[in-house]
Amino acid sequence: MTIPNLITLLRFLLVPAVVFALLKGHMGWAFTGFLVAGISDGVDGFIARHFNQRSELGAYIDPMADKLLLVSVFIVLSYLEVLPLWLVIAVVSRDALIVGGVLLATIMGNPVAMKPLMVSKANTVAQIVLAAVVLADLAFAFSSSFLTHALIYATGLLTVASGAAYLVDWIKHMGGYVDTNSPGGS
Repeated sequence: MTIPNLITLLRFLLVPAVVFALLKGHMGWAFTGFLVAGISDGVDGFIARHFNQRSELGAYIDPMADKLLLVSVFIVLSYLEVLPLWLVIAVVSRDALIVGGVLLATIMGNPVAMKPLMVSKANTVAQIVLAAVVLADLAFAFSSSFLTHALIYATGLLTVASGAAYLVDWIKHMGGYVDTNSPGGS
């Protein structure tokens, strides 16, 4: 077990703590837990890259920890009526679509090599920034209504665009499509 993997496992433990803090109205603690999780994600990545501690396990559990935290925070913020339900449905549905597609492809003997798309990376950044801004607003009561609304719509748009991009790639993959314009295409 590498140090980055241990840090990632600790990040999994932060998820119920952040959810509990949100549900109990301890917004400062929720924001702090979210911030610590974000910092630990950067730290474990730095250690893995710079100290040759990358592992196959880490490649799987690191994004799982991130997704679990984000989805959990989004669901609770929707439950608390801070984020709109439509956004949370879009975020959760996109993730379910991706996981379902990967599982189905694997079951059918045509596994998909998961590589994040640029729109997906932008979507993840938007989700993190939105969650951080909302949690900071709840914890410190600064009014960020315009910023929050802009982030909600940007995140919604990026979520739909990312889900659509993955769906198109999955359909091409499952249909055996080869892009002749891409490097290595025939």
